[in-house]
Amino acid sequence: MDYPEWSQYPKHNDSKSYLCPGYILNQDARFIMEGAFYTQLSNLKSLYPERYDEIINAINQTVIKNKRVFFTLDIEHPFIDLPNYIYLEITDILDPLRIFVEDKSRGSDYGD
Repeated sequence: MDYPEWSQYPKHNDSKSYLCPGYILNQDARFIMEGAFYTQLSNLKSLYPERYDEIINAINQTVIKNKRVFFTLDIEHPFIDLPNYIYLEITDILDPLRIFVEDKSRGSDYGD
């Protein structure tokens, strides 16, 4: 799987993360992204088309700042465990941009 937003960058292949594409932004900065995170990101393209480039830029800046980043659906249950990487969810990128998306996939609050 390739992510077209980062096709201009060299791919980063890690034996532990071969199912999750990764890219090298510069000599020090690299990231790996779960497919589920990318699905969330892709959905934002239709929700916020005018801000999508801003979101991609925020991801890139986060990687440059933190050097090694693993983007995951759920930081408590990441797809893989990589030492020396920080784990971030989509809200870690969107909240500072003041883009808030309601999570409508959660279970009912009413119970049985």
